[in-house]
Amino acid sequence: MVNTVSFKRKPHTNGDAPSHRNGKSKWSFLFSLTDLKSIKQNKEGMGWSYLVFCLKDDVVLPALHFHQGDSKLLIESLEKYVVLCESPQDKRTLLVNCQNKSLSQSFENLLDEPAYGLIQKIKKDPYTATMIGFSKVTNYIFDSLRGSDPSTHQRPPSEMADFLSDAISGLKINQQEEPGFEVITRIDLGERPVVQRKEPVSLEEWTKNIDSEGRILNVDSMKQMIFRGGLSHALRKQAWKFLLGYFPWDSTKEERTQLQKQKTDEYFRMKLQWKSVSQEQEKRNSRLRDYRSLIEKDVNRTDRTNKFYEGQDNPGLILLHDILMTYCMYDFDLGYVQGMSDLLSPLLYVMENEVDAFWCFASYMDQMHQNFEEQMQGMKTQLIQLSTLLRLLDSGFCSYLESQDSGYLYFCFRWLLIRFKREFSFLDILRLWEVMWTELPCKNFHLLLCCAILESEKQQIMEKHYGFNEILKHINELSMKIDVEDILCKAEAISLQMVKCKELPQAVCEILGLQDSEVPTPDSDVGEDENVVMTPRPTSAFQSNALPTHSASGARDDSPTQIPVSSDVCRLTPA
Repeated sequence: MVNTVSFKRKPHTNGDAPSHRNGKSKWSFLFSLTDLKSIKQNKEGMGWSYLVFCLKDDVVLPALHFHQGDSKLLIESLEKYVVLCESPQDKRTLLVNCQNKSLSQSFENLLDEPAYGLIQKIKKDPYTATMIGFSKVTNYIFDSLRGSDPSTHQRPPSEMADFLSDAISGLKINQQEEPGFEVITRIDLGERPVVQRKEPVSLEEWTKNIDSEGRILNVDSMKQMIFRGGLSHALRKQAWKFLLGYFPWDSTKEERTQLQKQKTDEYFRMKLQWKSVSQEQEKRNSRLRDYRSLIEKDVNRTDRTNKFYEGQDNPGLILLHDILMTYCMYDFDLGYVQGMSDLLSPLLYVMENEVDAFWCFASYMDQMHQNFEEQMQGMKTQLIQLSTLLRLLDSGFCSYLESQDSGYLYFCFRWLLIRFKREFSFLDILRLWEVMWTELPCKNFHLLLCCAILESEKQQIMEKHYGFNEILKHINELSMKIDVEDILCKAEAISLQMVKCKELPQAVCEILGLQDSEVPTPDSDVGEDENVVMTPRPTSAFQSNALPTHSASGARDDSPTQIPVSSDVCRLTPA
């Protein structure tokens, strides 16, 4: 009755009903579960059990009657392969692959449940499933996918990709050619330059670049300095407001003072909106109630290794809660989604001010918004782009990952979702984020950071013949073990290597925002002695004499003094 052969209706004319005949009986039928739209059940207590399958093309198949027993066992079997949930309009109807609160589930420990529960969680909520410890994933994942039948132990090569493609619909990476994406063949990228980091920008250097009215001078040069070395901690509270777009780079000190006053009034008006909601009103507003519940759970799970957030009643935790609740008023359609607290906590730590932290967070969310939307379009696009870049850099490694059912790069999901927040220490993430916020040396630099990390782990993964389970485990266990300066050097070197390449595929040029130079089309069939038609692509910000393309040596003489945040955070009381 149910197998993996796609169901196709036989052609019919003159208004004849479609036929689903197969084998001997005219009532037998077969269809692919990917074609299944819903299942209707009988009313309880109304005769024997039956199920009616409705397909996505609105074809309703003959009812299956269970003369002995009931239909529960069949439903339970189906739930191993598809996500089923009750229709809000009719409890008798089960909808297939519904996204019920897919972005609204809090953290849970997957190992507290059997393997079946784990698979269902990945299908229902890829956000939650990838935000927690993949390091605990072991062989029981494949065992549950294969089932107990030994004949199923030989999996088709794309089985896991298909499984995860169902979990995130529309995500198809390296399994087939995608319309709109060019096929990238092996290209000689040339020698990769050696890059070295410099010292962080000091408060003195920053001050030298400010005019008498408070405007920042030589903005491009300042961004390049920040990209090269980051910022001294004493400077972050000022500079981050510019990097995140809260303060315009060309604004005067007086204009910034007026802007802060305006933004302060606006913030507290929004805060008052949710503060003034009574318990009775909140009971009738399910969305606000759900947002508050999720925020409270995630705030309680905030990383306490930083003194700023130590203690259950720490003012920093209270402010995290209040800022996130206010953001729900600011963008009620998006509201709160798991992972946002990870993006806010470093901002509040640096700003030490509720209002400034909120507006910096709002600006950061403008950049990250697509990562948290229910359709996950931003995440789909980034995973596809990452696959494109990695294949260009190392097609052999990509082929190995595909052979281990890992070509979809799903293990990078958490990296992209919250910009490596859980992969680096708290202080390292401050350095990494401020470098990325310069938007140098190219567009989507965070994808090159992913490539740099994966390249660093390639040898161990391939030499030890890691399979799907081991790759997931290994990548997750990299958390807090990655050298941020080393990865920044490698990612920058990759960008310089690509900028120099004269045959960079157009898809890669678009991902990295490289324009206005000339690159031959990769599929051009002209001979060596013929004129080659060139297509435009933009230049990287590093294609200039301002910054070296090879080893950069010599740190600035003035070593910055790291100024920690005061341990006395009691003054940070919420308004």
